[in-house]
Amino acid sequence: MWNWLSPVLIVLSSLLFVGAERVWPSNEGQRVFRRGFFIDLVMYGVVQSVILGQIITAAVLWLDGRLGLSSHGMIAKWPLGLQVLFFLVTHDCYIYWFHRAQHSSFFLWRIHEAHHSVKDVDWLAGTRSHALEILINQTVEFAPIVLLGAKPEVWLIKATFDAVWGMFIHSNLSVRLGPVGVLINGPEMHRWHHALALADRNANFGTKLGIWDRLFGTAYISSKPAGNCGLVDTNDYPEGFWAQQFAAFRPSPSELRAAQSRMQKST
Repeated sequence: MWNWLSPVLIVLSSLLFVGAERVWPSNEGQRVFRRGFFIDLVMYGVVQSVILGQIITAAVLWLDGRLGLSSHGMIAKWPLGLQVLFFLVTHDCYIYWFHRAQHSSFFLWRIHEAHHSVKDVDWLAGTRSHALEILINQTVEFAPIVLLGAKPEVWLIKATFDAVWGMFIHSNLSVRLGPVGVLINGPEMHRWHHALALADRNANFGTKLGIWDRLFGTAYISSKPAGNCGLVDTNDYPEGFWAQQFAAFRPSPSELRAAQSRMQKST
């Protein structure tokens, strides 16, 4: 059932968010077909997702073929809902810490930089993630589901939930979760993570659960809209899918300026 239900729910959710952004926008006047929209929709959201999905699936199945862990069915007898909840919580905790590392490690930031290059953050912005970032995160995410012997539908349920929640937290929606926001994450926190006003971005690393940022002292909450988003040097960041993929291996603008300065001094 989830083979057809998953894409249907994702498409319907995307249409819902497009409509909701027109009615309750956080940043008013933000266009539906903003800059980079079709790159994010087609190349990141469809082409990259399909290709990397096949690679990750093959890698996980190969690993299980070598280790044979799924045959033990360590959590196979758990109720389906408990299995899904277990992987949602444990993976979200991993993502929180990995996300923090991406903002403090030079190498990890370079493969996360593409995600922050979107100026007009909306429901689609979450699709823009470098291929290496996806390969790392989704392999860590889905390998335990197979290796621990979870029910086959857990993979698709988890992937569907990820996609819909990713749309939600990035959406250009003026949403206040109130006390519920202590437990779950929403756009009121995550859009601030993308905001230029928090250029150092040492806040709001959570994705689905808001509790991690509160537990570990990285929560930033404001009643004001997040405003302008993107990179501090977004104008130096390339456009186009392939250019953004290769951008992770280019010298940073500051490195280029330092090199130019050295060259000028040597002449």
